[in-house]
Amino acid sequence: MKFAVKAWSNGKARAGILQLGSCPHNIETPALLLTTRKGLPVYIPPDHLPSLPSPDSNLLHFSPLHFLEGISLKAISNIGGLHPLLGLHDHIMVAVPRDSIISIPDHDSTNRIGASFETPCGRMLFKPADYMEMISTMRPNLWATLADEVPAWASEKRNKVSVERTLKWLDECITSNSTDGAVLGSVVGGSRVEQRRSCAQEVARRNVEGFWIGGFGLGESMEERNPLLNAVMDSLPEEKPRLISGLGLPEVLQGVAAGVDLFDSTYIYHLTLGGFALTFPLESIEKQVTKHQSNSNSGCDGTKINLKATMYRKDTSPIVDNCKCFTCQNHTKAYINHLLNVHEMLAHILLEMHNTHHFLGFFHSIREAIHEGKFEQFRQKFIGSRHEHLFSAALSV
Repeated sequence: MKFAVKAWSNGKARAGILQLGSCPHNIETPALLLTTRKGLPVYIPPDHLPSLPSPDSNLLHFSPLHFLEGISLKAISNIGGLHPLLGLHDHIMVAVPRDSIISIPDHDSTNRIGASFETPCGRMLFKPADYMEMISTMRPNLWATLADEVPAWASEKRNKVSVERTLKWLDECITSNSTDGAVLGSVVGGSRVEQRRSCAQEVARRNVEGFWIGGFGLGESMEERNPLLNAVMDSLPEEKPRLISGLGLPEVLQGVAAGVDLFDSTYIYHLTLGGFALTFPLESIEKQVTKHQSNSNSGCDGTKINLKATMYRKDTSPIVDNCKCFTCQNHTKAYINHLLNVHEMLAHILLEMHNTHHFLGFFHSIREAIHEGKFEQFRQKFIGSRHEHLFSAALSV
């Protein structure tokens, strides 16, 4: 794996190029990892993956814990790993134990032996050796080491223990690694700045190709997150990529501002599940205030609309005018409203295709802003527009 930073903006925000020997395309960062279940997006069929922007859509996040049910590890190994199993030879598979949907860390049951997770098969404890068996079988392009993640409300003592365990498991994972995939060292520390800094400094000394920033999206506030991110980023070398989990919108902008390169987010999945569609303009953040009209079904913050709402029952326009996604090119708001209200799974397929396409476009806009040296202006305009919509929605109640 090769990674190079190509542009900086407003101090820490950066744009780069990620190269992997097995992938024919370079990936521009900051970039989004698509959430999957067993290696495939939750609702988008494999034959529609080529309709998404490429190579931006070639990064796929999966949790090895998903494979506890279904096909055995021996069968996956005999097939040659996940790439041939799924028929996605040109995609980049990134393995992280947690996925925030069905493989959720359980800090109360984690102990010195291994990390505990709530999985589709119930609560299970995974030792580093168990986890590495999964990694060696599935052969991802990048993989994060096993970590002891704790929520924001964990005590100082529990945070210190989580750092010690994570470093111990990191060394065990590196020692037993027999794969060609790039190793991302896990950085934890909960909501304690000193523990975050200490863990990052220790992980940076290890022989890893990049870093996975764990423990976010577990109860910390926006205000708490900034010093935690800064403590981690200031302790990591600039020449290696950083991946973070648990940030949605607009939190990803906070991550970009701190210097994060890759984002594993379940935001699109939860939006789609709720019947929401992203609608904020991508071509110019300034246009958000003039183009969007606040209403009780717009999601309040002006970034999305609720397509279950009655007001879209006879709306024959696409979700977003001039959007190039499959959904907007072929279907209307009225049709998706109908599908949602009769509980057709096709509604979620079409919504996830649009939301993924739109969110990838948002990351493209972020990269452009960084290359132009205007990321902070971009971020402030986006957040300012969102606050104006929230304020207008509150006044209309």
